[in-house]
Amino acid sequence: MQTSLVLAADAPAALATFYGTLLEVVPQPGLSPSHWRVPWPAGGWLEIYAPSRQRPQPQQQGRLAVCLQRRAQGSDPRTALLAWLTQAQALGATALEPARQESFGTEAWVLDPEGNRVLLLVLKGES
Repeated sequence: MQTSLVLAADAPAALATFYGTLLEVVPQPGLSPSHWRVPWPAGGWLEIYAPSRQRPQPQQQGRLAVCLQRRAQGSDPRTALLAWLTQAQALGATALEPARQESFGTEAWVLDPEGNRVLLLVLKGES
């Protein structure tokens, strides 16, 4: 059995590049020209596809969001998050609020280039 997340997109290849770059993985073509697969670091896939014209998927915000996380290599998760946030914005993300320090690390909510909510989370490094 294999696990995956499915994300409808207007521009699947571009959105696959966005997520692949932030996850530091190489997106792969999927089952059709309008389908891309991004390997999920913990296993499985982020499946990005253009919905059928017979069953459109309008852009909308909901309670489900993609959470991308990494562990700080040094002792400062905020510095790592700010660099990652800058990279995400250069790829077309929009920050929803300033980065926030939490007890477990630092996080920032953004919208991906198609308006989907994404949590960028940098956990504290190993002691």
